[in-house]
Amino acid sequence: MTTRSLAPRPAVAHSRSDLRWLATVTLLTWWLAATFEWQEQLTRATARWEVLQLDELPLVLVVLGLGLAWFGWRRQRETAALLARNQALARQLIEVQERERKALARELHDELAQDCTAIRIEASILRRAVEGEALRAAALRASDSALHLLDRLRGLLRRLRPAELDELGLLAALQSLATAHQLRTGIRCQLALDSACPALSAEIEMAVYRVAQEALSNVARHAEARCVQLALSCREGLALTVEDDGRGFDPAARTPGLGLLGAAERAALLGGRLETRRAASGGTVLSMTLPLGATP
Repeated sequence: MTTRSLAPRPAVAHSRSDLRWLATVTLLTWWLAATFEWQEQLTRATARWEVLQLDELPLVLVVLGLGLAWFGWRRQRETAALLARNQALARQLIEVQERERKALARELHDELAQDCTAIRIEASILRRAVEGEALRAAALRASDSALHLLDRLRGLLRRLRPAELDELGLLAALQSLATAHQLRTGIRCQLALDSACPALSAEIEMAVYRVAQEALSNVARHAEARCVQLALSCREGLALTVEDDGRGFDPAARTPGLGLLGAAERAALLGGRLETRRAASGGTVLSMTLPLGATP
């Protein structure tokens, strides 16, 4: 089964693996040198080249190795500092994005939604007041257009800022998201939500909702699926899984889009991981794991 991770492995895991390899190679080199007396053989081989001071080459190489180790250590510290700064900037960017979405949703609700309602009221009055059939039909069309516009506006508001998430919690918001996705696309959406999940921070709930939203959006755009399963569990940690029965993907040829990269960044900022793999049915599985006590 092919798995594609969208987030880098933790630096600590890399460091431990590299240190184990370095210790193994060093001990193996020492054993071989002691067994075959490499230093003595090297001294005898370079004795006739004393004029070129080749016998001093091992010491020079040791100094060069130590210098390269120091150089790598300095660059590693600079890289770690830059990575921490980039993560802080990404966190601020996500926070600003959510604030802008919330402000835009509030403005759309306060302005356009009221105008749509006013148009429907006026059209209803015209439909009852006038006698001409043409005017009555026009008023009816205006009322239908206002109703359609209001429905589209509510859909945009849910995408910008899910009201269910603020008012009813994560599980209700995911149920509403799945229902809207099924009605909009015709793709059957099955839910398996763990009702025993503990209280989660606002950051975790928003990350889970946005990743689920992005996963369902990708299914609608690319998967050509008939069914998608969305599961959320909170046993050892929080795990979100979205699996479809579509045409899958080629890990070697596919480049993650900005939506998936943003989802991976959300998971990484909370100490989690996001990955995609081929499902046993041939479709795609997107999974995100987060520690329950994660804080950005």
